[in-house]
Amino acid sequence: MTSFGRRPDLSMQDLAQEAVLGALADAGLQTSDVQALYNSNVYGGMVLGQVLMRDLGITGPALYNVENACASGATAVHLACQALRLGLYDTVVVWGVEQLTRLGGGTIPLQRNDYKTELYASQGMTLPTVYAMRGTRYLHERSESVDLLASIAVKNRQHGSLNPYAQQRKPVTLEEVLQSRPVAEPLTLLQCCPSAVDGAAAVILTTKIPSSGRRAVRILASAVQSGHLEIGCDDILDAEITARTARLAYEQAGISPKDVDVVELHDAFTIAELLYYEALGLAPDGDGAGLLRDGETALGGRVPVNPSGGLLAKGHPLGATGVAQMVEIAWQLEGRAEGRQVEGARIGLTQCTGGGIAGVDHAASSVHLLGV
Repeated sequence: MTSFGRRPDLSMQDLAQEAVLGALADAGLQTSDVQALYNSNVYGGMVLGQVLMRDLGITGPALYNVENACASGATAVHLACQALRLGLYDTVVVWGVEQLTRLGGGTIPLQRNDYKTELYASQGMTLPTVYAMRGTRYLHERSESVDLLASIAVKNRQHGSLNPYAQQRKPVTLEEVLQSRPVAEPLTLLQCCPSAVDGAAAVILTTKIPSSGRRAVRILASAVQSGHLEIGCDDILDAEITARTARLAYEQAGISPKDVDVVELHDAFTIAELLYYEALGLAPDGDGAGLLRDGETALGGRVPVNPSGGLLAKGHPLGATGVAQMVEIAWQLEGRAEGRQVEGARIGLTQCTGGGIAGVDHAASSVHLLGV
């Protein structure tokens, strides 16, 4: 993957090619070995993948452009897995890329073709406000203080300081998080992932046995689901789509949450990470705060979450995020995550949600389980 950050000196083509060529070199493959390509992106426009790969000479094979909001990269991996299992190909490349700095900063635009979302947005409903309501409700129902939410940002920024690919590499204190600019109560600026970030990530997926002799990282499960329409009063703390997708993934892999050693999850806002602890089965319902407070999700804990720094520190270039999570977990399982290595990790989980549309928890959710 490329480093994530403001990259005005590079084009989207530069970013994608750096990631793809890096993945091919890492796998010891040539461009001629690639039988199909999957490009994930949200704001790049039509046939972006073909534009990005044209000058590399990777032309001719099937190329799929995948858009599924923040879950685009994870969805592209899922589709590639299906094709490999069907025997359509034996070696494919999946990459994600985004240049959010071109949007000029601010909150990421909500869905433009959903009349209900437009109505809600006109009354101030944005993703930060949605998560702020969840945070407020969580603190009320669990009798917790704002310090709990802020400690997620402290943990992930500490992890990010160890990751050379992360956008934010400066550790922060609890006081700095709480005193950063208010965004939507109780969320402050440092509790929201950076929205002005560029970057790309790529993975090679194959059914062949690696010739390098390196330990093979296997995809044990790949699950994608869409959101249910929720009518009337619903529990905004119930991350239903993520819990449902995770159950499918655990069933596919034949393992339980207790078997997971390391996690990369979608911490677009601090409250999201807390909710996903329970949705993914890392903690019993109602005990996510205890998992965090006991240090179990920090490096050195029982199940480190977001050792890369997560979206809060690494950054969130939408189309690249799901693929970047796969890269981090692969590095962790191979023992190559220098400075932030989870010792002895054998099973890793990635989780990514996407899409803010009216009436559903999320439009899409993906969970992958990887193992060695």
